[in-house]
Amino acid sequence: MAIKKVWMEEGCTSCNLCVDICPEVFDMPDDVAVVKEGVNYGDYTEEIIEAAESCPVEVIKYEEG
Repeated sequence: MAIKKVWMEEGCTSCNLCVDICPEVFDMPDDVAVVKEGVNYGDYTEEIIEAAESCPVEVIKYEEG
């Protein structure tokens, strides 16, 4: 199933891993990772799941649909 929503909960440690894995979806403008808006998350389903599973503090969340 494709991912339709991605968000970050509080607690990012600025490890930059999500940006390294999927820069099309994640960015780190001010030492805290954010999810880019206006992205078709379904195009990056595998990368988003990998980033969420790799996050050391488990703050990356997503919803499939």
